[in-house]
Amino acid sequence: MFVKRVMIDEDLKAAFTIRKQVFVEEQSVPLEDEFDQFDTLNGLCEHILVHYNDQPVGTGRIRVVDDAGKLERICILKPFRKFGLGKVIIKALEEIAEEKGVLQVKLHGQTQAEGFYKKLGYQTSSPIFMEDGIPHILMVKELSTREIG
Repeated sequence: MFVKRVMIDEDLKAAFTIRKQVFVEEQSVPLEDEFDQFDTLNGLCEHILVHYNDQPVGTGRIRVVDDAGKLERICILKPFRKFGLGKVIIKALEEIAEEKGVLQVKLHGQTQAEGFYKKLGYQTSSPIFMEDGIPHILMVKELSTREIG
């Protein structure tokens, strides 16, 4: 298992394929709502892929919004869930946030995943709201302010 940052179109297309399968086909998110202006390699956000047995099976992205890292589009193909890959994706996105000097990360988590995010140190900070027909909550985590050097 390994994580890589998406730097080339081929990897971005792999991330899109995973997202389409999970969000559009499995969870019925409208295709036009799943993809947006941040789905490029132009630096507005960073995408990652997690590989399992040399196959891309999970993805996520991060962008800086209001001085916080916003984790988005986190998903794993169904046959590869329960291998701890979600934790790997979150950790990789948090490391990118720290590299950017961001001290807080946030995400819109599906309510069914609230327990997972809480185990990783996220706190629920909103009432339930609907996003693409799915109940979500805003979750926030303060990152460590480690001294470097």
